[in-house]
Amino acid sequence: MKDLFSISGKVALVTGGSRGIGEMIARAYVANGVKTYISSRSADVCNQLAAELSKQGECIAIAADLGTMEGVAQLAKDLSKRESKLDILVNNAGANWGASIDEFPESGWDKVMDLNLKSPFFLTQRLLPLLRAAASEGRQRSRVINIGSIDGLNTPAFETYSYAASKAGIMHLTRHLAKFLAKDGINVTAIAPGPFPSKMMAATLNEFEAEIAANNPCGRVGKAEDMAGVAIFLASNAGEYVNGVTIPVDGGITATLGSWVQPQA
Repeated sequence: MKDLFSISGKVALVTGGSRGIGEMIARAYVANGVKTYISSRSADVCNQLAAELSKQGECIAIAADLGTMEGVAQLAKDLSKRESKLDILVNNAGANWGASIDEFPESGWDKVMDLNLKSPFFLTQRLLPLLRAAASEGRQRSRVINIGSIDGLNTPAFETYSYAASKAGIMHLTRHLAKFLAKDGINVTAIAPGPFPSKMMAATLNEFEAEIAANNPCGRVGKAEDMAGVAIFLASNAGEYVNGVTIPVDGGITATLGSWVQPQA
């Protein structure tokens, strides 16, 4: 029982791992003995964080633009050159776009859908040999953890149409993949974050953090430790029998409010 939440010795890839939710998860994994690869479009930012995290563990940066199929293929190829197995894949890289329904552009739809929904599917597909190899070693089941959003569970307060649709899609894809990959020893789950400090949420929190916190049953926005705990649980022995589900990490917004309360300017 003492090793129930241990993830030491595993190998993980966290996409979009240089900031926000991805950085929170990457920090938690490195601090708990996981050899952690992080990817980001910005090589400089990715390398800088990897150098910092390597002071307390093992973290390797791989620059990749997952908004394109070429970027997806290259990341899978680069990782496969370095590793013979992959215990944990965290599909976190994502984008957002907001515009009124009358002005919402096709480019804003396609960019978000490609990065938030298309690339996680095809990256998972390309990395199946490594995920299956880790599971076949007779240790724990391999894990794919997709990062959704409570905006994919509820009707958002803002006009972020492609973002909400993509997050609803990734959480349904989680269930679909879980059904067909279970036989290969691979668990697929999702995390649906509520409000957390991140670049994507920066503008909203700068203006409305006090009101968002007041309307949250827990009375605050998320902290790095909140995300770390769930990401460790899902990757550990403790999460061995958890498959196909989405866990909201939102202080109770989804369960008690049903949706965000619209901030008032």
